[in-house]
Amino acid sequence: MNPEIARYLWELLWQDYSIRVSYARTYAQMITHAGGTVANDHIAFRSLRMVVDSPQGQVNLGIGYLEQLAKALGYEAAGEYCFPQTHLYARHYRHPLQEEFDLPKLFISELIVDELPEKIVQLIHQTVSGVNLLKFSAIFDTFNKDTERLAKELHRIFTCPWQPPRRFVLEEVNTVTQYGAWVLLHGYAVNHFTGYVNRQNTPEYPDIETTSRGLANLGVPMKAEIEGDIACGLRQTATQAVTEIVTVLEDTIDAEIQVPWTYAYYEIAQRYMVEVKPGQQMLFDAFLGRNAQQLFEMTRLT
Repeated sequence: MNPEIARYLWELLWQDYSIRVSYARTYAQMITHAGGTVANDHIAFRSLRMVVDSPQGQVNLGIGYLEQLAKALGYEAAGEYCFPQTHLYARHYRHPLQEEFDLPKLFISELIVDELPEKIVQLIHQTVSGVNLLKFSAIFDTFNKDTERLAKELHRIFTCPWQPPRRFVLEEVNTVTQYGAWVLLHGYAVNHFTGYVNRQNTPEYPDIETTSRGLANLGVPMKAEIEGDIACGLRQTATQAVTEIVTVLEDTIDAEIQVPWTYAYYEIAQRYMVEVKPGQQMLFDAFLGRNAQQLFEMTRLT
């Protein structure tokens, strides 16, 4: 598969995301103004591990769905992470030509819906029951010789493929799993992009501390802590999540109403060398489950 397709697709998603998340634009302007480089470490997506009926037959709305696309684009699974307390599971993917084509890693997580209370399972199931997923194979078969058109068609996947939830459903699911409420609203939309501190290449922002402080000085609300440590190979922090006015359905009729809800944050990450065997070091290229759990919470409605 031509790596240019992935690069073009991620650029389309970045355009959408940076319009919605002003903090990402502030970061890009700050680094560019300092003569540095804006690079993306990874893109994160969320999903629901549950099997439902659809026009395509029974489909699983979890990692397996987005993984089909990742693999079709040439990505390979490179690590897995379990979060039993919040009923989440995740995998990350990297492209074998990651460095040559400057391709971000992918971090795809899923909510294990069947582990939730039965009432919440039913509410989620009712909401997504009208799902209509795009078929990757048909898109690739139709547009495989036109990189830009193929990427634009694949871009349609990263929306919400079911009707908006009812307001009471959103609020009730949110009391049990804020992650689940988020997915009911936003579907497969990008959860976050990640500024890669190692690639910034500007003396004004040499590390994650100065970068975070620079954003805060520009009025960007930042997470109070930096997760991880140098010895583990990865440190991460993030902006607060932006709040959007979203569409939901009234509780008793199908009229649409508007309510405020969180969408996405912008993450920054710095990677470090770790010892892989005596006398040999490599740049850490995976993720830390503890860090990820803290960052999942950034979309909690406050």
